[in-house]
Amino acid sequence: MRTADINRNTAETQIAVQLTLEGSGSCDIHTGVGFMDHMLDLWCRHAGFDLQLSCCGDTQVDDHHSVEDIGIALGLAFKEALGDKRGISRYGSMILPMDETLMLCAVDLSGRSCLRYQAEIPCAKVGTFDTELVEEFFLGFVRKAEITLHIRQLDGKNSHHIIEAMFKAFGRALAMAVKIDEARCDEIPSTKGVLE
Repeated sequence: MRTADINRNTAETQIAVQLTLEGSGSCDIHTGVGFMDHMLDLWCRHAGFDLQLSCCGDTQVDDHHSVEDIGIALGLAFKEALGDKRGISRYGSMILPMDETLMLCAVDLSGRSCLRYQAEIPCAKVGTFDTELVEEFFLGFVRKAEITLHIRQLDGKNSHHIIEAMFKAFGRALAMAVKIDEARCDEIPSTKGVLE
């Protein structure tokens, strides 16, 4: 079973993450940022990962440090859980509809950090959540997980639906990419023989 246990402490946040890739979508998430709790819950359920995550951050300032650092800690956990990536499918993609919204997400567990984020979120806030922080979360995750991630909004004008569709599509694309290919379970899916 591929799992990771990460603790990341800074002057701004204290984060604990337990991640299991072969899960059932079970989660226990307490970030101090209600909207992020909801998005990570969706991510887990659509990926089929089990996640326990707690964050104590300086939300009295704003949510930026917490959201960015959650992305960083979760990216570290994801990388650790993958191990040497032997037998993984490597690639995953999803075009996900959510009412009027249509979201494309594609991932490559390449060992190289690259984020292409193309979204126009109409509102600066959803509730009290700053929507510009969504990109910061994905950037933190991608840098530490060392993956290539393309997110492209194809349609939609509802800010909440756009962000929700991103997290659902990201979860489903990752679920495809981490899946073990039984016919090639001893192989690294790269002509180089390594994914780094």
